[in-house]
Amino acid sequence: MIKKIFLGLLVLAITTSCVSKKIYADLETKFAELKKERNSLSDENESLKTAKNQLDLDNGTLKTELDKAKSDFDKLKAERDKLAADYAASSNNLKTLQSSYNALEKNSDESLKANMEKNRDLLAQLEAKEKALADEKSRLGKLSADLKDRSDRVNELEGLIAAKEASMKKLKETLSKSLKAFEGKGLTVQQKDGKVYVSMENKLLFESGSWAVGAEGKKAVVAVGKVLGDNPDISVLIEGHTDNDKFAGAVGQIENNWDLSTKRATSIVNILGENAKINKQNLTAAGRGEFSPLMSNDTPEGKAKNRRIEIILTPKLDEISKMLNDI
Repeated sequence: MIKKIFLGLLVLAITTSCVSKKIYADLETKFAELKKERNSLSDENESLKTAKNQLDLDNGTLKTELDKAKSDFDKLKAERDKLAADYAASSNNLKTLQSSYNALEKNSDESLKANMEKNRDLLAQLEAKEKALADEKSRLGKLSADLKDRSDRVNELEGLIAAKEASMKKLKETLSKSLKAFEGKGLTVQQKDGKVYVSMENKLLFESGSWAVGAEGKKAVVAVGKVLGDNPDISVLIEGHTDNDKFAGAVGQIENNWDLSTKRATSIVNILGENAKINKQNLTAAGRGEFSPLMSNDTPEGKAKNRRIEIILTPKLDEISKMLNDI
């Protein structure tokens, strides 16, 4: 889509004799910037999807290994019980043999030697079974320790994910409370897919065709900034959106809806950047133009909903990624 827009502008620039080389160069630069922003957003989205898929895959693998280990544990326990029963039976046999040995002392030397050999064999078997039982107990102990270690790491990972979810829920509640004054004025706050979305309709922020934020809209953005300042570990993506009406503003200032949506997103970033507590490295501005509508553009109401700024808040996943690498 970006390429089609750029080619269209390029054809227009070639066929219009009054367009200078500078405008052509500007168009190339803007195209490169838009392409870079699109690739950045695509990479970030793929990274988050990959992280989530890896979490789901590793969690399933660990659960499968845990189930198998539990099955092995049960088998080893059954073998241990059998060895213990064999040991008890052998002990009884030993007592019987010892009684027989006492009786055989009165018999001939030949019979005595024969019974002594049998006794030695039984004693050797008993010692072998005792050693096997000890080995199984040792292996069972090591397996139990390994299972506990894996289970602890899975529990820690699940706890960290739950903490991230709880943190985002608390952030959503804090934002809703801070922005309560703007209810019914085109502002909504919702949580989905592990992120928090603050959506502001353009009627709250901008005049038609303008990217300058009005006084009331700036109050809302500043209120969002205060909450973000208290949550430094949140990545913030500001997306600008338009309807599908062509831009009708002054020629030369804005090229198209995509350009307008980007400038509007940048205006929001600039206001947030005035808050010294916000880490500027966590801020990203992006323009989506008319290509991510919420509703159909066939009605005035739908167009009004589509003209908006979305502030998308995402928790950083550095700790979770490190734990996955350690497992």
